[in-house]
This record gives sequence, structure tokens and C-alpha cells, in this order.
Amino acid sequence: MDLATALRHARSARHPGPDTPAGSAVPAWPGPPLPLPQAGPAELDLRALLRLSLAASDVSGRLRPAPSAGALHPVDTQLVVGAGCSLPPGRYGYDPLRHRVHHLGRQPAGTPPGVTAELSVTARRTLSHYGHRAWPLLLLDTGHAAGALFLAARALGSGEPELLLEGTAESPLAAVRVLPPGPAHRPHRARQATSAPTPEELLSRRSSPTPLPGTPDARALRAVLSSASHAGGGDLRWCAAVGPPRPGLIELAPDGTTSRRAVGEARPTLAVWAAGQGWLADAGAVLLARGCPADADTSHIRRAHLRAGFAVHLAHITARRHGLTARPVGSWQQADLGAALGAAPGRDWIVHGLALGTLHAEEENTV
Repeated sequence: MDLATALRHARSARHPGPDTPAGSAVPAWPGPPLPLPQAGPAELDLRALLRLSLAASDVSGRLRPAPSAGALHPVDTQLVVGAGCSLPPGRYGYDPLRHRVHHLGRQPAGTPPGVTAELSVTARRTLSHYGHRAWPLLLLDTGHAAGALFLAARALGSGEPELLLEGTAESPLAAVRVLPPGPAHRPHRARQATSAPTPEELLSRRSSPTPLPGTPDARALRAVLSSASHAGGGDLRWCAAVGPPRPGLIELAPDGTTSRRAVGEARPTLAVWAAGQGWLADAGAVLLARGCPADADTSHIRRAHLRAGFAVHLAHITARRHGLTARPVGSWQQADLGAALGAAPGRDWIVHGLALGTLHAEEENTV
């Protein structure tokens, strides 16, 4: 896939065509489905890790701990299992609808202890609805899945997982390596922006229904911006479009406070850029990842979108901790934020977003 061409098409104003069949929600993994066994002492609990990160919680397969554009869930997972896990060493395909695995073969020579979850995509699922807009969404969804695995590992006390988001192979697009629990694998506190989540936090995380009214307070916005900036890597910059009483764009200052990047109401324009989602004009705030210039090469495009999905996933948990409603926004057209602010065109595009509010629609009607 020529990602530069795909991104140029996705950013254009052209609308996708009619929906096409999405195909199977799970790869046709060979062999019988196998249950995930209970973990023994000092073993990495793969059953819990996958339940907290990727497993579907409803019969349709739409509700999962990791969000997905259109709830189409294109991300597929293979597990390379080493020593110290609740499954015997080997390679497995994961079925998130049945929470089962299929044995695919032996693990590669030199497989380290723990598990490496390799993330690839079945593009047809997302192409079926989004057409030429699909490829940025496929990368963002993969980043969200990596974020879900990362947080699940931390919730289980497995230390700091290793993110593998810099690859160039077509498959997998990304991977997350999780070590077995133990003193040698305790978290590196200096590298963590927030405390580990609880399993309950991860299972209750859902995209809030629209609209999302209510401007978050300064403390909550600062925490969300900090979480995203910490997780987003060097290719992205972060700001938030806020509503009344002082509408504008805010960003983190070097000292950790917030500063005003621009003054004025940006949310109606964002609603147009976000595939015409009008409700975004009334959201309390919109966290924005920006960067990925028009001349970015394939590796830059891939890395920026994977990181954006990962960072927004972590920022979503931070928003929930501060009592905010939140909903990822992944589809953006003609969203050249830099040019809109008077900078050179083609350098500072919106890559991903997270709409924020303080009230659910149902709550707004009762207060």
C-alpha cells in the first residue's frame, strides 16, 4: 500500500462510495479453538490480558475495550508466546469474539519470555464503509489496540510493556511485548506519566454518546494534554480547541502549564473537517494531534498515525479519570490546521482527535 497516496486521498473532500460487505470479523484461523487456561504462579495471565484489551463483550463483537472507527474492528492479533505464560510456547491466532486462541505453530527461535502481540489488519472491514478514507483509520485503530494492550499489561502489574511501532513490514503493523510478572519486570516509574489503571477502568472505558457538552476545567485539560504529549512521540504536536467562556486553542507550555495558541471559536470548523460531524461544534473541547506534513514518507505516516492512536487511547483513560466524557474522532478531511492559523500550508495537518465534555446528552436534559 502506497500510504502517501492513500493519505492524500483520505484528506480530500471526496466522499466514499456505497458500503460494501465487510467480510468476516475474525480471520479463519486453522485448527480448533482453544480456551485460555488459568495462569499459574509467576505466569503472565494471557486470559486476563486479552480480556482487558481486545476481547468483545457482546455477541455482535462491536463492544470492545479498544475503540474502532465505525465499530468495524479491523485489527487482528497473533500471539508469539515464550516462557512464563499461561499458554505453552508457540504462535497463536486470537479470536476476540469467542475469547479463544488457535495454535498456529512453534514459536520462532530466540523468542523471549512473555508474549509479543503482533497486530495486523484486515483492511476490507474498514474499506467496506470508509472507502478511500480507510487507511489512516486502519493505522489509528492499530495504535488504539496497542494502547489497550499496553494499559492491560500495566493493570496486571506486568511492568512497562515494550511498544514496537517503528517497523516497515506490511504485517504486522505494530506489536506489544509483555514480560511475565516478577521482580525483574517491575515498572520503570520514571517512564510512566500516570499510575496504572485498574481492570475496572479498562472494562468500563467506552466512547461516550454524542453530544458531549460542557467545557472541561483547566486541570482536566492540562492532564489530558500531558498524557497525550507524553505518549505521542516526537512526530506529533498537541493542542485542544475549547469552547466558552474563552474559546480558542490551548497547548502545554514548557513548564507544564497551559498557554493559548489562538483565540476564537474553532469547533464549527473542526466539525466540517471531521467528515461533517456537526455535533463536534458543541463539544466542550477537542484534543487534537497534529503534524504529518503533506510530503511525509511512508514510515513517517505510519509512525505518526500509530502513535496518535496509542496516545489518544491513553488520553481517553486520563479524561475518564477526571470525570470527562470522551469520544475519539479519527476521520479528517482538508484539516490543515497550520494553514488555518496562518502558517505555511501542508505542514501541520490534524491526524487524530478526542472530543471531550462534562455531561452526557442524557444528563444534559435532566439538569
